[in-house]
Amino acid sequence: MMDWTDRLCRLFHRQFTRRALLYTEMVTAAAVVHGDRVRLLGFDPAEKPLALQLGGASPGDLATATGVAREMGFDEVNLNVGCPSDRVQSGCFGAALMKTPELVADCLAAMIEAAGPVPVTVKCRIGVDEQEPEAVLPAFLAMVERTGVRHVAVHARKAWLQGLSPKQNREIPPLDHGLVVRMKAAFPGLTLSINGGIADLDTACGFLDRGLDGVMIGRAAYHSPALLGAVDRRVFGEAVADVSGEAAVLAMLPWIEAELSRGTSLHAIVRHMLGAFQGRPGARAWRRLLSEEAHRPGAGPDLVERALARIQPEAEAA
Repeated sequence: MMDWTDRLCRLFHRQFTRRALLYTEMVTAAAVVHGDRVRLLGFDPAEKPLALQLGGASPGDLATATGVAREMGFDEVNLNVGCPSDRVQSGCFGAALMKTPELVADCLAAMIEAAGPVPVTVKCRIGVDEQEPEAVLPAFLAMVERTGVRHVAVHARKAWLQGLSPKQNREIPPLDHGLVVRMKAAFPGLTLSINGGIADLDTACGFLDRGLDGVMIGRAAYHSPALLGAVDRRVFGEAVADVSGEAAVLAMLPWIEAELSRGTSLHAIVRHMLGAFQGRPGARAWRRLLSEEAHRPGAGPDLVERALARIQPEAEAA
């Protein structure tokens, strides 16, 4: 989710759910070591619970970045062993690391030592290139478990490092959700979450009913964030009302005011809010008004309220 789940996106998603764990976009460990840590990792406490997702293949850099994450108050540090991006491959990390499990073990050991009480977790694929997932994934999970890591999120697709773009890698390799479900039975000591092709909360809850410990939703949550509005009730069992798109947008208005006062452009904020009413009457008008006018000088919360007025109330739409 590089360039997508920045802090402004996470603030909006947090308006829908208090309980779901949110993840940062992947940040390279080297960037944390050598770059502007506040700019790269800064977050508002309102975003928590929040996990930092790191990319890298240097145990030393990953340990340093994990220590920074601990000091800054992240609730989890996740090592990405699943991203097939060209930028990631050129650094020989991300999904490419599934070919070097010994290096992954060294990286995780260094991260765990630096993390203290903060959990270190892994996100991986079921395999890469010509690897056979039925053999590779169990061996990889066994290695991860030996390091002391207790939570793994598995994207239930292979990654093809040559010949497919990152977008194609999210769509073309066939999903094997069943393999991930079987891994939970094979590794009862691991907390296993499933990722990949999960488009709605009904499907997510179905995987929880089949014994998995968690569900990671990426693109669907970004493009249709209102699906998060029922998470606290349906997944965490809280006796709360579901959060509507309208309620989440209204809750964002004070944050928008504060961000604008710091010099953030309205476009940078609302680009993450365009899918708030996906599938509802007025959604196209909402998107069009924000897309066309949010970049204009002086655009502010009043534009968001005008766009919100284009949405037909759900009772009327029924």
